[in-house]
Amino acid sequence: MSDKKRDSENSPQTVNSNGKKILITGATGFIGSHLTELCVEQGYEVKAYDRYNPNNDWGWLENSICKNDIQVILGDIRDYDSVYDAMKGCGAVFHLAALISIPYSYVSPLAYIRTNIEGTYNVLESAKQQGISDVLITSTSETYGTAQYVPIDEKHLLIGQSPYSASKIGADELAISYHKSFGLPVKIVRPFNVYGPRQSARAIIPTIISQLLNSQGKIKLGNITPTRDFTFVKDTIGAFIEIHKSDNLLGKTTNVGTNKEISIGDLAQLIAKIMDKKIEIIVDKQRIRPNDSEVDRLRCDNSTVLEYTSWKPEYTLESGLKETIEWMKSNIRLYKYDRYNI
Repeated sequence: MSDKKRDSENSPQTVNSNGKKILITGATGFIGSHLTELCVEQGYEVKAYDRYNPNNDWGWLENSICKNDIQVILGDIRDYDSVYDAMKGCGAVFHLAALISIPYSYVSPLAYIRTNIEGTYNVLESAKQQGISDVLITSTSETYGTAQYVPIDEKHLLIGQSPYSASKIGADELAISYHKSFGLPVKIVRPFNVYGPRQSARAIIPTIISQLLNSQGKIKLGNITPTRDFTFVKDTIGAFIEIHKSDNLLGKTTNVGTNKEISIGDLAQLIAKIMDKKIEIIVDKQRIRPNDSEVDRLRCDNSTVLEYTSWKPEYTLESGLKETIEWMKSNIRLYKYDRYNI
């Protein structure tokens, strides 16, 4: 850190009032790219921050309709100076950059600590030093572990059943500590299982759809009994904007979901029905989580976001799946359906 940045730690905190200029970390990914486009559409000036690569590839923003209306910055969320410099001039930060694959967190837990916890520290500390007026930290329903009761509200116990979920719990608690200790205007956005166009094959819905588009109905899955609350990506990003606008959610966690659940097995059958396919599920052992690491049930209590914002989900599971299936038909070349993507 430079001497100038260190000196600023002891300076009075000033509030950056440029509320229409937003830094979005993880902006070229699945949720981030949709959020970037929505922010541009709603008149925000967006800095899109994502991981450096030598090809200057902008991920899902490469061919986006908003490509010419954003400033793309490639860096490393694990590098404080990179994050600090990207945040300059912004009034708000939407922090989505993270490692998110649960299976890969079994392979490299340290990578999740460095990216998800240290990366979040870099965002929080940079926001503190620059007087950012609104900091949204993206959490996950996986932090709750298997539901102790349903629907799951924000007071539910947090249980790290995988290195991934443990790293996200650490990041969330660090963010809350910055609010309580330094008055940083933090909000935790906790989406339940997001799906939709552009999602990678590591997620269950693209896994099912890509296999059905390329097979005779036989698909490989892991455990099919767990239930999830699936939320369409356009509904999720709408919640980000509404939570950003709400002064009532400072220092709080806000669930984003539909308050409905479906088992993975029933989900596969529903997708097959929509696609007019017959389906045979083959249980693939390598896709099954360790017993104590499996989250058996998730269903969102979304009463907080409904009470304190004007948000409400607009997509049913069926309508969201139809839109996702149509997008994947046009982009199936991007998916290796015959491989297990961790």
